[in-house]
Amino acid sequence: MSSITPRGPRPFGLALLTTCLVFLLAAATFFTAIGQPPLRVMTDLVLFATGDGFSREESLLKASPILLCALAAAIPGRLGLISVGAEGQLHLGAISGTALVLAMPDAPAVLLLPATLLAAALGGAAWGAFPGWLRGRLAVNETITTQVMNYIRVLMVNALVFGPWRDPGNLGWPATARFPEAVRLPVLPGTRLHLGLLLGVALALACALAFSRGIRAERVRVLAMNRKVGETFSLSVPRHAAMLMALGGAAVGLGGISEAIAIQGRLQPGLSLGYGLTGFLVAWLCGHRFLPILLVSILVGGLLAAGDSLQLYAKIPASSALILQGLLFVTVLAIPGLMQRRAS
Repeated sequence: MSSITPRGPRPFGLALLTTCLVFLLAAATFFTAIGQPPLRVMTDLVLFATGDGFSREESLLKASPILLCALAAAIPGRLGLISVGAEGQLHLGAISGTALVLAMPDAPAVLLLPATLLAAALGGAAWGAFPGWLRGRLAVNETITTQVMNYIRVLMVNALVFGPWRDPGNLGWPATARFPEAVRLPVLPGTRLHLGLLLGVALALACALAFSRGIRAERVRVLAMNRKVGETFSLSVPRHAAMLMALGGAAVGLGGISEAIAIQGRLQPGLSLGYGLTGFLVAWLCGHRFLPILLVSILVGGLLAAGDSLQLYAKIPASSALILQGLLFVTVLAIPGLMQRRAS
């Protein structure tokens, strides 16, 4: 197995304060370098992410796929697996769900919507289970296989929407026909917050509970710490690897079809804005702990949502939010470690 294991609690107190100060200093330096007043821009970031109901909804909508992609990395990560395949699993979930919608577009909502979500989850699970099985049975590195498999499914979406699934009524635009109303995801009354977000939150809470207690959680913990010890108790590494990778893939498969249905209204290129890599970094940042993943996903979603608003209203490139996201990851990962090394 890979050597990564769940980490202990993040340092608080002085380390947390130092990390926050370093991040703010790095962010201020960046905005100064691009000719923007740091205090004003950072104030605008907070306002654009949380200032009104629309901003808060947009932040949560951005957080939804990030959260599910983070779960796709964190669930197998509890076994010591390093999966970077959320991007491909997200796209396969969207492909699988779309295939079912196109096959039975006139089915009633009570049948079509659950079947579409199930198809997406099964598609993502299958795309996750295969590299897990390869890792457990043949010792093939799951990081490499999941990364390679990402490209296959992203290109598969392009092949389908430029080819057999392209709707002639789109005037040449590469996309399927619009999804029927029967498959529209339920939303919270008076908001744009859809079922995909609620599923992500529910899955994060369920995982936090499932991996904290019970015999199954102990089995995963034993295998993560020492494969040989687990095998002496008849615990199957290939089965657990495939199972956890499949669970992670199922979660992000739901995220893929949710984005296609609720955000795009059809399947088309550009389904993901780098959500797979962002989710992996969130999972790594949180040490594969599910409650912190939930909170950090919302924070990063707010950053991305604020970046769009900065570009629109403050004429600052939206990529600034991605740079801030990178600075956040680097400082949170580096500063506590550097302080701990210096103290030792």
